[in-house]
Amino acid sequence: MLNIQVRYILNLNFHRTFIILPLLLIGLAQGCSTTSGSASGISNLVIAEPMAINPQSELALARLSEILQRVEVTEEQRAKLFYDRGVIFDSVGLRSLASFDFQRALRIRPDLVDAYNFMGIHHTQRQEFNLAYEAFDSAIELEPDHQYAYLNRGIALYYGGRPEMAVKDIEKFQLQEQYDPYRMAWLYLVEYEIDPQAAQQHLQDNYDSLPHNSWANNILRLFLGEMTEGEFIDELTLGVTSNKELTDRLCEGYFYLGKYNLINDLPNNSANYFKLALSTNVYEFIEHRYAKLELDILTSKFAQPISESEVEDSPSDEQ
Repeated sequence: MLNIQVRYILNLNFHRTFIILPLLLIGLAQGCSTTSGSASGISNLVIAEPMAINPQSELALARLSEILQRVEVTEEQRAKLFYDRGVIFDSVGLRSLASFDFQRALRIRPDLVDAYNFMGIHHTQRQEFNLAYEAFDSAIELEPDHQYAYLNRGIALYYGGRPEMAVKDIEKFQLQEQYDPYRMAWLYLVEYEIDPQAAQQHLQDNYDSLPHNSWANNILRLFLGEMTEGEFIDELTLGVTSNKELTDRLCEGYFYLGKYNLINDLPNNSANYFKLALSTNVYEFIEHRYAKLELDILTSKFAQPISESEVEDSPSDEQ
């Protein structure tokens, strides 16, 4: 399956199970009751059991730590060990520990391109956008054809409020596999921030050019209005043959449902879908990485701090 997810080194087999929720999920039911399509889909909502940490990852972390502490290795080998351990920390959601190892690897070997790419992703997740741009710039300077550095820099620019600059990077990334619906979806999301009508037309043109019919095409159909939210949810499990594939699919699907609801000015629905994407614990997927950032942005946007004037005008407790 063509995909833009950042799947690094690990090839781990996680045991996952799922249940079909027969009742309306309270938070989502409140937000989605405005459309019949949404309500019908939510009654058949698919929920994945959160992914557990793979024992192989725990063992690998223990072994790498022991080697770093007890074994005499060259500086180049030490940098690679820090990088490898950072990748595993990242894959199990321990971002701070991962960043610490990537920084140590880069201090020893400043030419580790993928370490810069990871650091840029982590800076983006923390909304440290200038640091993210610097990290991705370093990765691209070292390896001009590193397509995922362009994707991730484009995403950082998108979340950093620079969609015009982001489009250039996402376009470059999309052209590497121009019939990948995930790449088309991200290009649409960035272009929508600049000109919604033009973005919709460009997405339609891209969708019409697709030579294949995969599940991911539904993401484009959802954004184009050719599929309802409920229909999208109903088809989340089509073609799924394993628990791993299901959990991956749900992480993707719920993230894009969150973005769809944001576009339709339904932030409460969006927040719930982003939480569902996070609940899969598919940490290495791009959708999981940025679902938390989306939630942070929503929380910040809709927080209502009390102004000084409101404090001054409030009734006094004194009688």
